Parts: sequence; C-alpha cells; structure tokens
Amino acid sequence: MEHFVQTMRFAYYARMDKPKAVTAAAHKLARLIYMMLTKGEEYTDQGQDYYEERYRERVLRQLAQRAEKMGMRLVPGETVVS
Repeated sequence: MEHFVQTMRFAYYARMDKPKAVTAAAHKLARLIYMMLTKGEEYTDQGQDYYEERYRERVLRQLAQRAEKMGMRLVPGETVVS
C-alpha cells in the first residue's frame, strides 16, 4: 500500500515536470505538517484505496454534470469486474 504523499507525488509527476512536482509535493507535505501542529492531531494515512474511491466519486459526479448539460442523464448499470 502506498502512502498518500507518495501517491500525490506520482500524480504530480504525471501532470507537470519533475522540479515543479517535487515542489508541489513538498508544499503538500508542509501543509499536512502545519495542520498537525496547529490542531495537535496525529496524522493518519487513509491509504490509497480511500483516495481512489474519492477520485471515482468525483469523476462520476463530473460525468453526471456534463450529461445534464447535454440534456442527458447517467443510468447506473451492472458492475463489470475484469
């Protein structure tokens, strides 16, 4: 299982060149540390599955909005497992 910061770093690599991705990952880590220090809470990694599920939900919501703009609607179908 990958950690959140590592997952974000690879996502940044896919979207931008490496120096900017390293800076973005460092900034993300700094924000996490700042929130831990100011709130006095311990960091708990949600895990990659949690973030993949959030991504899936976001994509489905965006698709539904796009379909609605075109006068259509999404209809849930059977889940296909490959």
